[in-house]
Amino acid sequence: MTANALIARYSDAALSGPLGSLDAYLERVSRVPVVSREEEQTLARRFRDEGDVEAARALVLSHLRFVVHIARGYTGYGLPVGDLVQEGNVGLMKAVKRFDPALGVRLVSFAVHWIRAEIHEYVLRNWRLLKVATTKAQRKLFFNLRRMKKNLGWLSADETAIVARELGVEPSEVTEMERRLSARDIAFDASPTDSEDEDAHNPAAYLPAPDADPAQQVEDAEWEDASHAGLARAVASLDARSRDILASRWMAGDAEKATLHDLAAKYGVSAERIRQLEANAIKKLRTLMLETA
Repeated sequence: MTANALIARYSDAALSGPLGSLDAYLERVSRVPVVSREEEQTLARRFRDEGDVEAARALVLSHLRFVVHIARGYTGYGLPVGDLVQEGNVGLMKAVKRFDPALGVRLVSFAVHWIRAEIHEYVLRNWRLLKVATTKAQRKLFFNLRRMKKNLGWLSADETAIVARELGVEPSEVTEMERRLSARDIAFDASPTDSEDEDAHNPAAYLPAPDADPAQQVEDAEWEDASHAGLARAVASLDARSRDILASRWMAGDAEKATLHDLAAKYGVSAERIRQLEANAIKKLRTLMLETA
């Protein structure tokens, strides 16, 4: 069959028209014809040599059922199948773009690595709010641990050692990953249930946020700014000696804080006089602040 005939066949593929659900998509994908090796070579050369995007589209459509097959292998992570299929389709399109028909391999053999890579990235980004695998070894462990466990219980010490040896990681890493895989995310504000005891375990039940009101936060911030500005104006209205006394007595750290006798010696007056000047300055500041409040 010529390239034009193949492109025409996939232009009339069953995926045209609206899809109301994932089941409808899967049913239509199953009706898309599969290309033979010769047809695949024809379409791939047409895309490589002439840049014909319709030929690339035909290659993608003919392999969508294969993406679905791979995506279903990742349903155990609790993610929507539709999202897994969508990410796999992205990997398929990347594979078609890079596929070289001269290598003599089938597209499906080349594309499987791209499809799985995209699905792996999606699972790692979304399976947990807490990232469970950050290094290459952890990613390998993450995707193989479920498969290698022979039961639903915790691995024994011998089983942990076997898994660690086969995957090339430390036994402690296997134990840590098993703990992470066994954990579950808790919603901050759970949906209503008949049991009040279940609701009590959600963070929203025991983590109050009294400062969560944005209007109150803005009001508090504006009040604090106004208070600081008012205090600065009131201090500026004092004479230089009174400002120095307040700064030395109230604004310095504990180690640098001056005593009444230190300031008395500095200004050549009695300690009692320094105390009176300090009290008068504080009284004046309080009066000015009340007037501007």
